Amino acid sequence: VQLVESGGGLVQPGGSLRLSCVASGFTPGTYQNYAMSWFRQTPGKDRELVATYSAGGFTKYADSVKDRFTISRDNARWTLDLQMDNLKPEDTATYYCNAEFGGYFDFWGRGTQVTVSA
Repeated sequence: VQLVESGGGLVQPGGSLRLSCVASGFTPGTYQNYAMSWFRQTPGKDRELVATYSAGGFTKYADSVKDRFTISRDNARWTLDLQMDNLKPEDTATYYCNAEFGGYFDFWGRGTQVTVSA
């Protein structure tokens, strides 16, 4: 399984970015069984959960990004997106795509850098 993130970059505070994660290597018919998530990490800090889109269609957000970020997934195209609006400097981090199933299968992308600065 491979997860490849894209869409990061430099943006001013208040701006928007859309991150995308494209998956490959899943056995056909299994992608939709995975919980798909976005995490982020800054140097010296633990990786933190930003948003999750469960296999059952439920979404969950970190309190710090609620009402600003929107997670979406396309099970037919094996993609996961994160729309980030009203970005703040504290959103600066490397963002990672994650696929998890059953507490055993756990895959990560290499990350995409998001920098929010004037």
